[in-house]
Amino acid sequence: MDSEKAEGALQEVAGKVQGAAGALIGDSAAQLAGKARELSGKALQLRADAASAVRETTATNPFMTLAVVAAVSFVAGAIWRAGGPRRDYR
Repeated sequence: MDSEKAEGALQEVAGKVQGAAGALIGDSAAQLAGKARELSGKALQLRADAASAVRETTATNPFMTLAVVAAVSFVAGAIWRAGGPRRDYR
């Protein structure tokens, strides 16, 4: 996960540089692309942090993880069943 976090940090810095270069030359498209790249880098870092937290929680509390997965699966199945095709058998 450290490689994903490092890649996210690199993307964030590259986006800041691209945005600053766009601002310097007055290119709003480059500024926007830089901001998008910067936010993409931040999202990669958040994803790496979330995956690390889930992995750590799963390792320390496996039964709680199993209970959460079972509850989410039950709710998803109930929603799926309720949203199925409606047939009129008259």
